[in-house]
Amino acid sequence: MPIRLIVGLGNPGPEYEQTRHNAGFWLVDNLANSLPGCRLQRETRFNAFVAKTSVAGHEVFLLEPQTYMNRSGQSVGALARFYKINPDDVLVVHDELDLAPGAVKMKKGGSSGGHNGLKDITAALGTQDYWRLRLGIGHPRTLGSQQPVADFVLHRPRKEEQILIEEAIDKSLRILPLAVEGKFDIATMQLHTA
Repeated sequence: MPIRLIVGLGNPGPEYEQTRHNAGFWLVDNLANSLPGCRLQRETRFNAFVAKTSVAGHEVFLLEPQTYMNRSGQSVGALARFYKINPDDVLVVHDELDLAPGAVKMKKGGSSGGHNGLKDITAALGTQDYWRLRLGIGHPRTLGSQQPVADFVLHRPRKEEQILIEEAIDKSLRILPLAVEGKFDIATMQLHTA
């Protein structure tokens, strides 16, 4: 099944724009900017920025919930129900503490790993069986910091980490057309070996 909805996770507002937790927004913004005529626009009925576009010849919705992270499921659930999009056809792009900056992984299903955005989306969709694109931001412990996780994700990455995260976003954008076409084996292989 092809992907019909790509969700970028983050927190709304300029104070969060450059924080690690907004890595999902960064990817969706980059994707929208790379597609001719694609513009994310506020849709109040979904409490989100939404764009309807075409990727690899398939119609795809891009979504950036404008709730806070822990309520992301409200927007995702509302749009998925309205357009009759199955959980199998959803790809959620989010920051991942368990991966180093620059690492990126794609998988279907699994637990939320403590990610509040994923927890709320799972509740809204009624299943864990949707696709995730996990952008590594590192963990404060593995990066030699005593910073609490909640504080860490709401701060900007260091310059060298930002460069690595941007490289992971670029790599992800290159395989997204394959994912949209439903060629997950090839997309995952290219993403994990590139």
